[in-house]
Amino acid sequence: MSNSELPDGPNQPMLKILFVCMGNICRSPTAEGVFRQKVFQSKLSPHVIIDSAGTHNYHPNSPPDSRAQLHASRRGYDLSNLRARAVQQNDFSAFDLILAMDWDNRALLEEICPKPYAHKIRSFAEFLTTTDASVIPDPYYGGEQGFENVLDLIEEASDGLIELVEKKVVTLQANTVIQNAK
Repeated sequence: MSNSELPDGPNQPMLKILFVCMGNICRSPTAEGVFRQKVFQSKLSPHVIIDSAGTHNYHPNSPPDSRAQLHASRRGYDLSNLRARAVQQNDFSAFDLILAMDWDNRALLEEICPKPYAHKIRSFAEFLTTTDASVIPDPYYGGEQGFENVLDLIEEASDGLIELVEKKVVTLQANTVIQNAK
């Protein structure tokens, strides 16, 4: 069962985040793996579901690109159990935040997204805290440095996203307490 198909219930995490790139073999699985580890280190794991997908179904059920896995593993991130999938219509309702890696993928997401969920789509680069970049570039056709650069950007954006998640979790917990008190 994929993260997006988890049943609702009392133990259901409060915030669901989907990372999206084109083929779901380089940037988005790297973001999923890096962010998952940062969420775990921040003790937020019980409150967050993390998944990734591609706007194109080029590599269904394939593991991440071997170069992405190699560079990620050198920094302590394990991507080996992740598998590529395409964005599905139910992702727009299932996830709270859908983070595109670049403008093209964001445009594709906005094109297929039902209007009531359009507010969920954002750029992952919005969460960069010090680097001035508007996208997480695709390293697929580049060299080794491209994968290192992507990891640098993903780590930085993940740190910025952690700050948002911490605030949202606190807000959601407070709202739950208020609702239960009524």
